[in-house]
Amino acid sequence: MDAAALADRVHGAWDADVLPSLEAYIAIPALSPAFDADWRTTGHLATATEHIRAWCAARSIRGLTVTVHELDGRTPVIICDVPPFGGAPDDDTVLLYGHLDKQPPMEGWIDGLGPWTPVRRGPRLYGRGGADDGYSAYAALTAIEGVQRAGGAHARCVVLIEASEESGSPDLPDYIERFVATGVLPDPSLVVCLDSGAGSYDRLWLTTSLRGLVGLTITVEVLADGVHSGSAGGVVPSSFRILRTLLDRIEDAATGRVLLPELHAEVPDDRVAEIEVSAPQMGEEAGGVFPWVEGVRPQAGDDPVALLRARTWEPSIAYVGMDGMPATAIAGNVLRPRTTLGLAVRLPPTVDAEVAAAALERVLTADPPFGARVTVARHGIGHGWNAAPFEPWLQAAAEEASQSEFGRSWATLGEGGSIPFMAMLGQRFPAAQFAVTGALGPENGAHGPNEFLHVPCATSVSVCIGHLLDAHARR
Repeated sequence: MDAAALADRVHGAWDADVLPSLEAYIAIPALSPAFDADWRTTGHLATATEHIRAWCAARSIRGLTVTVHELDGRTPVIICDVPPFGGAPDDDTVLLYGHLDKQPPMEGWIDGLGPWTPVRRGPRLYGRGGADDGYSAYAALTAIEGVQRAGGAHARCVVLIEASEESGSPDLPDYIERFVATGVLPDPSLVVCLDSGAGSYDRLWLTTSLRGLVGLTITVEVLADGVHSGSAGGVVPSSFRILRTLLDRIEDAATGRVLLPELHAEVPDDRVAEIEVSAPQMGEEAGGVFPWVEGVRPQAGDDPVALLRARTWEPSIAYVGMDGMPATAIAGNVLRPRTTLGLAVRLPPTVDAEVAAAALERVLTADPPFGARVTVARHGIGHGWNAAPFEPWLQAAAEEASQSEFGRSWATLGEGGSIPFMAMLGQRFPAAQFAVTGALGPENGAHGPNEFLHVPCATSVSVCIGHLLDAHARR
């Protein structure tokens, strides 16, 4: 394969074809079903699906077919199917994965930016969903197209773009079983996932682990209705204070350390070694790049190794939402009847999420103070994932790709986020190699305000995927 021709083709496609289409996609408020219960009526997911489908179908790729699959009651899935090329064997398959559904808009976008307003500022394309994960279909198709134009080879490629990932991929298992049963998706020997992150924008990064996730809501009730705080204060216990007491059972309030042993795991030796190599390369960014308020410091300290370990192999609890409290501007002197809190609990990659969820439920509901009514509801569970060792051909291909496109060696990194699809695929296809990568680098703003796609990095990742496809076909 002509590496220069591959790069020229992919870069040219991104400049001429990808960016205009990606900007139009950003303008579509295609919220994931968890954030838009009426998604069928609003139609935004359908609009985004058709937008991506039409762009994919117009690509100049030999043998390409593009179809939209819709199971009853499920969000749609796009399948792009490309037969083997360049002498690759007929009995091998590569699965390339991404998603098109989006997180909610969030508040806090800086002046001139907004979730549904695509804006280019230097290398950054701002707007919700561009980086997480709208660019994935464009990256996969331009990589395949580039390989064909550069005289390369690739096995059969199946590009799967789903529309429920930000809700925990609840619709995907049924599709995978259907696709496997009907031959749409034979067992792949390589899985390429484009929904992950990068430690920096100057090299190819492959993800080696992902944390799991347990989403819970806990509700504490003490009254049927709110009452005058002067009349009830000192007699009726505060639902908020009881909730605070319950949280002390699962987390050390002073340090943030999670207290339940079921939520911890020993870090494997190979991951310890990886952290010790990657963290110094990342330096201060090992703990992530965040918009800190002046004077605030990380709870894990300032050692890069400790920081990287904390956000990839340690459990953590985020308190993501609260019900039952009015805004302070309209709050009366009322002792409220109930408080509800939303928790997002991140788990080490090898912890069983069901076991962790059961432990949280048991500890939070046992013997509640003052006999308060405490209920815990699950609203999403995702298992973590730990990659199998890379085979020699994949290691060599990643090095060649990164050197050719970025001018420096590739690197590996565990990610603190979750991709439910990966744990499911790891169990479904245990013999496959996994190349999990992406353009979600420092300061990218995914899930929060000011999300952006680093366009040069995303383009170069697309080129690197082309290298991996060619190396896989020739291994």
